[in-house]
Amino acid sequence: MEDSAYSSQKNEQLQGVVERLTFHSADTGYTVARLKAPQEMELVTIVGSFPDIQAGQTLKLEGFWRSHPKYGDQFQVTQYQETKPATLTGLEKYLGSGLIKGVGVVTAKRIVAHFGLETLDIIENQIDRLNEVPGIAQKRIVAIQNAWQEQKSIKDVMVFLQGHGVSTVYAVKIFKQYGKDSIATVTDNPYRLATDIYGIGFITADAIARNLGVAPSSEFRYRSGMLHVLGEAAEEGHCYLPQQELVERSVKQLSLEAHEPDAEAIAALIPKMVEELEIIVKADLKSGKEVAEEQLICYKPTFFRTEEGLAKRINQLLEREVIVDGLRVQSWIDRFTQKYHVELSVKQRQAVEMAASQRFTILTGNPGCGKTFTVRTIVALWKAMGKSIALASPTGRAAQRLAEVTGQEAKTIHRLLEFDPSSMGFKRDQDRPIDADAIVIDEASMLDIFLANSLMKAIPPDAQVLFVGDADQLPSVGAGNVLQDLIQSECVPVVKLTEVFRQAQSSKIVSHAHTINQGKYPQIEPVSDRPQSDCLWLNASEPEHGVQAIRDLLTYLVPDLGFEPARDVQILCPMTRGEIGTRNLNKALQELLNPAQAEKQELIRGSTTFRVGDRVLQQVNDYNREVFNGDLGVISDIDREEQAVAVQFGDRIVIYDYADLNEIGLAFATTIHKSQGSEYPVVILPIFMQHYLMLSRNLIYTGITRAKKLAILVGSQKAIGLAIRQVKDKQRYTQLDARLLQSQPLQILNLREPKENSHRAK
Repeated sequence: MEDSAYSSQKNEQLQGVVERLTFHSADTGYTVARLKAPQEMELVTIVGSFPDIQAGQTLKLEGFWRSHPKYGDQFQVTQYQETKPATLTGLEKYLGSGLIKGVGVVTAKRIVAHFGLETLDIIENQIDRLNEVPGIAQKRIVAIQNAWQEQKSIKDVMVFLQGHGVSTVYAVKIFKQYGKDSIATVTDNPYRLATDIYGIGFITADAIARNLGVAPSSEFRYRSGMLHVLGEAAEEGHCYLPQQELVERSVKQLSLEAHEPDAEAIAALIPKMVEELEIIVKADLKSGKEVAEEQLICYKPTFFRTEEGLAKRINQLLEREVIVDGLRVQSWIDRFTQKYHVELSVKQRQAVEMAASQRFTILTGNPGCGKTFTVRTIVALWKAMGKSIALASPTGRAAQRLAEVTGQEAKTIHRLLEFDPSSMGFKRDQDRPIDADAIVIDEASMLDIFLANSLMKAIPPDAQVLFVGDADQLPSVGAGNVLQDLIQSECVPVVKLTEVFRQAQSSKIVSHAHTINQGKYPQIEPVSDRPQSDCLWLNASEPEHGVQAIRDLLTYLVPDLGFEPARDVQILCPMTRGEIGTRNLNKALQELLNPAQAEKQELIRGSTTFRVGDRVLQQVNDYNREVFNGDLGVISDIDREEQAVAVQFGDRIVIYDYADLNEIGLAFATTIHKSQGSEYPVVILPIFMQHYLMLSRNLIYTGITRAKKLAILVGSQKAIGLAIRQVKDKQRYTQLDARLLQSQPLQILNLREPKENSHRAK
């Protein structure tokens, strides 16, 4: 709620008595309350994080004023402390607020009437004197004493944490996790926060540790830094890091102005990290021999176990033979093609026969090579064989397209596996497998190791599986390179379609995509008033020229060609940052395609304005609402009274509370990674040197192939050429192919040492 658009950020102080709570979350501490401040005529609305707040408390607050568009002025609390109430009325309200279990309004009046202004000192230091008050039994006194001590520990923890640079929001989370042990835990090893508390990573824990005086060379710091580096590597798609690279990255991460980490000390810690790491010898895929032992690779245990489990389940599936009458299959294919007056290429026919006779098959190929019709034929064959069929894809849009292609229901993989938000796990697994004899997974290049492992767990032992995907597209956003590894292992039967069909040969989108995939620069037609191609290029030397060029395309060329800019066009960018990144483009395109109007409701969240009519993108998986990362929708209504935003996703409306708006973002422009599994009538790709770190061949290839009718590249030849030459996105550290090739598990090094006693960080 700390929206920069609402506040001046000028730090001020405020003191007063909490009159009532408007809202309080026990889980997060997020609170909206009304405060009676001596200098204010009316009650003040305060907003912030409080672990345990009650009406009647006297608070001294630090924060800043902001103006909410509906609720007016509010005081955003950044730090606070509780002070004792100064009046008898305040004491009565404080004690009777429910803060202390066992003391209600009537009991509070009796206690204050008896002890007056000494009441709080009596409760804290002479609790037994409460038996002087009529109607308070000894059992009640014990309950009051326990509750008072609990409240006191909360205050002590909050004062300690805030005194060492911990924000109120994090202080609440820390207290919820560790309770009265918070001070001891944080003092002993502040780096525990990075693993124990969601939202506190190494960077925040490191800042807290330095504030507490922990030495930069602390073993705790080095260990936590290495785990952070592995986490960052996972975000890049890696399942592990080679030891040398882990050490090098850790040295860089742990460096401070006054401290240069010792690489040897970091390397020496790795064998000691028994619980945090799995350390193995990397397999040599060609010879099967192990490389030198100093070339070790380091996993986080969850990545190690998941990759190992995935390989094991695939191998188990491949071991089961399929009994099928090959002549009957060939006869059925002949009748099917004659009935629909179609011809299958040699590779297509091979794929259909293989899907019928193999336990696990992969169908891959570039655009225009007939994957869609091949899948349709395989599904029809399986139906004719009497098999029950399940179809799924990682995204909702891809699942919808798969259903249209096959004429059969298709689901997202999460729905197929019946994700359970309450347990954050899948109901379908090896004990309750998917109820199907044959399973098609489309857009398999999007599978990371975790989703692939969950999927393979739920495959029935006697089922047949078909993975469909373009291995030349971008790999998954999550860790792993599953489809590529499966193909490279040569353990799973693969059919790659290469022949471009006549109806696709006329498409420059298809032909240029193939040219790019071969590492060659395509001869793309420049934008003109009457273009003859479905793939165009508009030269723009600098990012600011690119922004204006995209505006002009949406204003003139796109409508002239019969497309609706707000509905049919998707801008796909390499990155979010920069002048030609999604953030800046979304602001510019919102004003162009959905400008502010008096009758349109809108609201501001941070630096983003949400407006009725805006195209938005779901940015996280929300299993309760059943919307998933990458789903596109349109804001249909903003209800200020209910503080809710309605978003139309296809044929259903999803309601978001204001507090959940961080789940969605504007989507006039989105990243190429987010577009995987989707298609759009028109795609505009800005390709500039500003994003040179992200440019790669499969990035630009993926972007172009998202376009169904028209693709326009905007940028410089230099940037486009660089992107085509780069193939770095495929270079991920994974061992799935090695695990599939090896009959024995990867050798786990005997690096286990006795678990050392925990030492205080120094």
